[in-house]
Amino acid sequence: MPDAVVIGSGPNGLVAANLLADAGWAVEVFEAQSEPGGAVRSDRAVHPDYVTDIFSAFYPLAAASPVLSRLDLARDGLRWVHAPHVLAHPLLDGRCAVLDRDRDVTAGSLDGFAPGDGEAWMGLCHMWDRIGNDLLSSLFSPFPPLRAAGVLAWRLRAAGGLRLARSMLLPVRRFGEEEFAGQGGRLLLAGNALHADFAPEAAGSGGFGWLMSMLGQSYGFPVPAGGSSALTSALVRRLSARGAAVHCGQRVTEVVVRRGRAVGVRTAQGGAITARKAVLADVSAPALYQELVGAEHLPPRIFDDLRRFQWDFATFKVDWALDGPVPWSAQGPDSAGTVHLAEGVDELTRFAAQIAMGRIPDRPFTLVGQMTTSDATRSPLGTESAWAYTHVPHSVKGDAGADDLTGRWDSREQEVMADRIEGHIERYAPGFRNKIISRRILAPPALHEADSNLYDGAINGGTANLHQQLVFRPVPGTGRPETPVHGLYLASASAHPGGGVHGAPGANAAHAALHATRGSAAILAALQRSLARHGRSGGNVLGPGNGDRADP
Repeated sequence: MPDAVVIGSGPNGLVAANLLADAGWAVEVFEAQSEPGGAVRSDRAVHPDYVTDIFSAFYPLAAASPVLSRLDLARDGLRWVHAPHVLAHPLLDGRCAVLDRDRDVTAGSLDGFAPGDGEAWMGLCHMWDRIGNDLLSSLFSPFPPLRAAGVLAWRLRAAGGLRLARSMLLPVRRFGEEEFAGQGGRLLLAGNALHADFAPEAAGSGGFGWLMSMLGQSYGFPVPAGGSSALTSALVRRLSARGAAVHCGQRVTEVVVRRGRAVGVRTAQGGAITARKAVLADVSAPALYQELVGAEHLPPRIFDDLRRFQWDFATFKVDWALDGPVPWSAQGPDSAGTVHLAEGVDELTRFAAQIAMGRIPDRPFTLVGQMTTSDATRSPLGTESAWAYTHVPHSVKGDAGADDLTGRWDSREQEVMADRIEGHIERYAPGFRNKIISRRILAPPALHEADSNLYDGAINGGTANLHQQLVFRPVPGTGRPETPVHGLYLASASAHPGGGVHGAPGANAAHAALHATRGSAAILAALQRSLARHGRSGGNVLGPGNGDRADP
């Protein structure tokens, strides 16, 4: 009988399981898919000679994460590699904003748009130097991060106080306009903000765009050598070495609750697994509360709150095996791991507005990943393993283009949308389509089917906007991994601090479970000492049937 059951083997679930195993707990992980990893998996399905990351691919948050750093996954075979440039944003006139781990290279790129913008970029870097480490410590700490936040507040005051806080809350359009005279710096910030679902006019998008840009500047956008599955494999190897088991093809259908406490799970195969101490769920908040836990065990208000829960944008992705590098017109994208394609901040605003109105964008903001440029092992010499994704509405009301797309995403609509993305790339890389050997299309339903946490292709476990962060994540009044059911913890990207591969939600859930168990043990020991002083037998103070060791 395990001490803990972890539902889901995405990075958060595997991080949680590792930390519990480090504390000496017996842990079992149950995964619905046929292999572990959640949205951190790679395969050779596009072409047998090409490694393709199915979902996530670049990992700046993993590189910066103190959670993953403490696991020391290099000892279990993980190796990070980098493209020559972190990111490029070309324009049709041949100019290109380049984000490089060398600040001077980035600054020189931005000076090409407007003299002095390089110096402005250095100013943003110096701001990061003053508060970056404390900001990350606060971000990755359990909520509320009292100690880390106190240090951060002191740093903020020294670095500009309210003026700096104001900048972090600005929409990224305004942030860029205040900092840069030219388009280059503005595009780096706004494009990075749209790695989540921050529109250029959204409050807080400036701070998020700056954070992602500084992560790229300081840590790069690294990739695991050999494919994203290498990160999952390292986590699984580390876990297995501590005696924990990962059961794939075992979908959990119910969290079993007795007297208000989670005591185990049931699987689709009919198995009942008892958990002595805790159940940790690396699943979305709606799935946990609306599917896995019976409504009778939850307060009614949570269902009203979940009615207001907002997913981040849906995602449409295409993977390619190319017989050569992408033929970019501008200089810069050829050596960048990530390439952003949009003709200015106005086009980003137009794109986000079309999604907000329920219309499939006609000129989709496109994020391109050049994986062989980042990691030479991904495809044969002289070729490129590449992908691109864009965002689309969850509820489609119409097509901003001329193809009458409806959001059914049948085979015709998938092909049309993939062609639209390729046509957009072709504007910046004439001859791109001639390089294609094969392609795979992953429309929102396919992403959801491959990983149920990616609801309709939403990749961040819920919107990253301010109204669903901190005490509002996943619903108002929470912000922590504890749930209304004792012994049940939310360990997914739906919990603070949200999406991205950094392991913090899993770590926070594991620490909460360990803390609760230590607290219960301390109370039990105190009761036993009290009974002993009065000459009574300690025995099982809690008694049978209280749920701690109940059989599901």
